[in-house]
Amino acid sequence: MLAERRPIGMFDSGIGGLTVLKAILEQMPNENVVYFGDTARLPYGSKSSETVTRFSEEIVTFLMTKRPKMIVVACNTASAYSLPRLEDLVPIPVVGVIEPGANAAIRVTRNKKIGVIGTRATIQSGAYLEAIQSKDSAVKVFQMACPLLVPLVEEGWTDHEVTRMVAKRYLEHVVDCGVDTLILGCTHYPLIKDVLADVVGQRVILVDSADETARVVENLLSTGGKAASSLIGPRCELYVSDMHLNLRMQIERFLGFEIPRIRVVNSEFQEVA
Repeated sequence: MLAERRPIGMFDSGIGGLTVLKAILEQMPNENVVYFGDTARLPYGSKSSETVTRFSEEIVTFLMTKRPKMIVVACNTASAYSLPRLEDLVPIPVVGVIEPGANAAIRVTRNKKIGVIGTRATIQSGAYLEAIQSKDSAVKVFQMACPLLVPLVEEGWTDHEVTRMVAKRYLEHVVDCGVDTLILGCTHYPLIKDVLADVVGQRVILVDSADETARVVENLLSTGGKAASSLIGPRCELYVSDMHLNLRMQIERFLGFEIPRIRVVNSEFQEVA
């Protein structure tokens, strides 16, 4: 019973991982979540693997003070670079977003041609390529870094002509390669899923890593006897490392509901607001 009451700990370089949080709350409405967004040090997508791993270790150490029953790395870049280290660091399950997305893409592809879009760091890490081909070496993977999409999403241009033009430019090569499945390898991308679907056409199936990760989390908690049977405590607690002017508006746009309080911590992970 004690495990049921403990929260799910989650983190991302910023607020993109809130798409994973939203998917988890939709699939598991009795769970409560403690989420940390490293808004002072984003983006992770342009940083070295050593820096991303160090940041991830610091955040997980902070989340462990909340006594979570699981850690969800709701960031593709951190999943690509730091997951093995985090698994060694803590005695609870650690779930990233790459394996769930890769597994789902393998299940649904018909012609064994899978596209992947994400940040430069995620694409350069080759994490999706490795995850897919380790399970099915016959699959061809076509990757494309799309660095401009994240700021467009955070600006709120989720259904804007500029976003559509940028997405079309990025995805031209991937579509021309004949993929029938496209992994949204960044947690911001579910917010522009409709735009991406229009750009790639109906024959391409979009794989949302947020939804797939939520399914993995639900399965692990249920089979491990750690799923909450009723909601106890707050639905979600949000911590950030910097509270900029439009952050609350952006967070509520990602989640689709209001947050009563957003807590701010300093560089030593002490709460200051």
